[in-house]
Amino acid sequence: MRDRLGGRCGRLISGLFGLLAVASVAATAVPVAAQTVLRFVPHADLRSVDPVWTTAYVTRNHGHMIYDQLFSLDSKLRPQPQMVESWTVTPDKMQWEFTLRPGLNWHDGKPVTAEDCVASIKRWGARDVLGNRLLVAAETLEVVDAQRFRLTLKQPFGQVLEALAKPSNNALFMMPKRVAETDPFKQIEETIGSGPFKFVRAEWLPGGKAVYVKNTDYKPRSEPADFLSGGKVVKVDRVEWMSVPDSAVAVAALGAGEVDWLEVPSPDLVPIIERDAAITVRPIDMIGSQLSIRINHLHAPMDNPKVRQALLTVIGQSDYLNAISSDPRWVKACPGYFGCNGTPYESLAGTEGHLKQADFAKAKRLLKEAGYKGERVVVLDPADVHYSHAPALVTAENLKKAGFNVDLQTMDFGTAIGKINSQAPLDQGGWSLFHSYATIMDVLTPAIATGLRAGGAKNAAYGWPTDPELEGLRTKWLTLTDPAEQKAYADKVQARAFEAVPYIVTGTLIIPTAYRKSVDGIVPSGIPVFWNLTKK
Repeated sequence: MRDRLGGRCGRLISGLFGLLAVASVAATAVPVAAQTVLRFVPHADLRSVDPVWTTAYVTRNHGHMIYDQLFSLDSKLRPQPQMVESWTVTPDKMQWEFTLRPGLNWHDGKPVTAEDCVASIKRWGARDVLGNRLLVAAETLEVVDAQRFRLTLKQPFGQVLEALAKPSNNALFMMPKRVAETDPFKQIEETIGSGPFKFVRAEWLPGGKAVYVKNTDYKPRSEPADFLSGGKVVKVDRVEWMSVPDSAVAVAALGAGEVDWLEVPSPDLVPIIERDAAITVRPIDMIGSQLSIRINHLHAPMDNPKVRQALLTVIGQSDYLNAISSDPRWVKACPGYFGCNGTPYESLAGTEGHLKQADFAKAKRLLKEAGYKGERVVVLDPADVHYSHAPALVTAENLKKAGFNVDLQTMDFGTAIGKINSQAPLDQGGWSLFHSYATIMDVLTPAIATGLRAGGAKNAAYGWPTDPELEGLRTKWLTLTDPAEQKAYADKVQARAFEAVPYIVTGTLIIPTAYRKSVDGIVPSGIPVFWNLTKK
């Protein structure tokens, strides 16, 4: 049956890509046949091209195609200079001066200037949590001359380079000043960057494809590519992102050679893909993504700390990991809020007695102490996303065993996303629990782990926890500049999080990617990047 399905899908996808190829040839000055073209199926369709306005990972990935960063992370998660040539800092770390490397130009041929960079930092800082903290700590952020800008702090801030190297939601990308001056709450109209690829806006078909061509004027750094740092040497002429929402169709297209790279194959199809000798399946990165349960703190019963402790008690990570995959390559236990596998703030602080296995007797005792009266717990179940759907079923079953009144609401992922941003009460369509995952690059530190923000309904991410002690520890952490102190306070943040339970970590997901063996040189980075790779 799978072979027949694959055949039908292959014919369908062949026709689809044939039509798109005709359109591409018509719209491109140089015939596509004369170019090295890499076709890629992203995990989601590109709907917005503004990586400040949205935190969608597909838009972040688009940003890494066309924009560049002042600093970028290497494989040891250390900031390395990218657009910056050199920098100086005073002994007290209160004044920083940055010099851009020569030869940086925008896609329209105009030079990149310090004015552009200052404007880009300010727009990004209006939306990003770490960027906002940086700007609050800044006395001035000013242009020195065309190639230099200066940051002067009014209070200590221990994450200056880490902020300027932020690779993910929201990543700090440099944009031309005229673009960066766009209201940060309004989407940008232009897609002019200085990065290794140019976006072909005329060929953008939302729901169909997005096209990028090599920026022949880009001057890469001399260092080897390492994670997101180093030389971004482009070795293909054109990259086409093809939107293929049906997993079976995408896999059939990969097997037929209609596409070269499938970003995130469906887990249940990975064993089938691995039977094809022409395809490589491997992790897109070894740091992985953090699986979690986001908790709505605004409404009963989850507004009660004892109820959240009862929820924590029924979470055994192995239950969730086994539900997602039986293959240990793709799932790992990890109790800490800041990731495992050697991340900078990996910690066991506060984890003792938690997350190893469900303890239903303890959960029932905590519920009794909390005065739980059988209030509904609404668990959102996005049935079309395996990494959210399978854990939602586990949660619903375990909560029932502990004595919770569970309302499992099945829907598509788009509907669930609409719901989780609503603060409405449960009887008006609200929610209690939602299973999510985020790249560990987005939870590496107390500053960027948005789920740990505990400023309530107006100053926290969805879930909206309120805990002054946790928020105070996070704020203090940002002022520290000594690495030993930073690590000690990160441990304190995590220990408090296990008491307040802003959200719950259910493990690490190592997401596989699949590509044809005609493609070589993909840089392991956790983000699909298209420099360095070749296609035969």
